[in-house]
Amino acid sequence: MIETADPAREAEQARIMRAFADAGAQAVDMPVLQPAETLLDLYGEDIRARAYVTRDPLAGELMLRPDFTVPVVEMHIASGAEAARYGYCGKVFRTQEMGDERPSEYVQAGFEIFDGSDTVGADAEVFALFSNLLEPLNLRAATGDIGVLLAAVRGLSTIERRKAALIRHIWRPRRFRALLDRYGGRSPVPPTRAALIERARKGDAMAGAGTMIGLRSKAEVAARIEALVEDADAAPLSGVEVDLLDDIVDLRDKAPVALERLRDIAVDLPSIADAVDRVEARLEALARRGLDVERLDFEGSYGRTTMEYYDGFVFGFYAEARPDLPPVATGGRYDALTRALGGTGAVPAVGGVVRPSLVVELGR
Repeated sequence: MIETADPAREAEQARIMRAFADAGAQAVDMPVLQPAETLLDLYGEDIRARAYVTRDPLAGELMLRPDFTVPVVEMHIASGAEAARYGYCGKVFRTQEMGDERPSEYVQAGFEIFDGSDTVGADAEVFALFSNLLEPLNLRAATGDIGVLLAAVRGLSTIERRKAALIRHIWRPRRFRALLDRYGGRSPVPPTRAALIERARKGDAMAGAGTMIGLRSKAEVAARIEALVEDADAAPLSGVEVDLLDDIVDLRDKAPVALERLRDIAVDLPSIADAVDRVEARLEALARRGLDVERLDFEGSYGRTTMEYYDGFVFGFYAEARPDLPPVATGGRYDALTRALGGTGAVPAVGGVVRPSLVVELGR
């Protein structure tokens, strides 16, 4: 299923692009076919599973663009520019499950700010821009901040290898939960792993391994066994720290109330203090832009099942009367993405995307 030509949608696209231009955005477009390797590493599991991937004898593995953000970041970094603003509108492509009536190709419009001079202000500006665009639809706005959870994990009293594993799986909630239970001693070590660790402690983990099969070398297998032993020898996470992480993950309230709860958590988990300060400063910046932050929802886990490149402020707009619809607009901060693609000198960035067809459908 694809989105067909629609004069109402095209008029809405023009309205959105005018708003982006009024906010200082330069209109850009990206090729429909993109190199697959980099993109597949950066998108979340859901997008990776739904990407259209093909192979070209000369160009290698390619994919139909599932969104614009990563290509826009690559373009910006290649340009050598510092601060910049971009707006775009075009089709993206994602496979759907059998029987799913959602389109596999649809129009997406987006706005991105690359500017490290006032990150909190840029967060508030992007959110306000989309809020104003969508105001007539009376949508529910949800917000969150992946940076709070990242800071919490980095502040845990445990070995760096465990922290790295938890951070890697923040965007995979079930895997994150399983690791947290294991590191906290709340789930047993599988018998086969326990037996392997015991052999490794005796120095014969690789004994009788025979011929190596698969893609991993003997050195890689040995390194993995060493990691398992280090993990087994590490002290369990304290129950207090696990409970505090659970408090962050489960937090869901109006933004001012959520902020007070985060302040309470920061007393026992001081590593999140700076991230909580940013949450407070962002709420103040949103209020200065005329937004009613008292009614704004904040969710500690918001954004954890979407794009893995979001690492700070995240938001989405939803039609509560239409739970069958995907979010009308989403966005967030992705400083880690610009660092991954451009090195330590990359410019912090925040942006959002909206589906014009949903705006038209809900406005009828």
